[in-house]
Amino acid sequence: MKSPKTVFEGIRFNIERVWQGERPRDVMRHPGAAVILPLVDAEHVCLIKNYRIAVDQTLFELPAGTLEPNEPPEITAGRELQEETGYQADKIELLTVYYPSPGVMDEKMYTYLATGLTMYAPAREEGEEIENHIVSLTEAKAMIRDGRIADGKTIAGLLYYFQFQQAR
Repeated sequence: MKSPKTVFEGIRFNIERVWQGERPRDVMRHPGAAVILPLVDAEHVCLIKNYRIAVDQTLFELPAGTLEPNEPPEITAGRELQEETGYQADKIELLTVYYPSPGVMDEKMYTYLATGLTMYAPAREEGEEIENHIVSLTEAKAMIRDGRIADGKTIAGLLYYFQFQQAR
């Protein structure tokens, strides 16, 4: 069996050539990400409108961010929530963990529910084109249904919340 070989080193991820038997596969190695579902109150969620250069569109999303080296995902969640939205949470609890695209990358997404929010100033990174967009949970469902929410992590996080958490 051939050893893995790094074929690309990027800012946020690397690509490694690995072998599945005799078949070469290129795998994106990503440190993982924290996704946050910020409940403003029992009936409203804070989405962000975020310009994504890869698709050249502004998307409605849950706030999220890449894990820093040796940073626990719940710490990333709190940091990213504050940086992107300005909110700080009294409570951050894990909802679910999943692989968004295991056919091509090893990224693991940790999705958290953030409650008890207090607004402070956001600390967005230079170049980020983000703005808060607070919607009712009913409207968020409609946005998934009619395609206004097209971001996979946001769809997964909201639907998980609606199905397994909201009724508790």
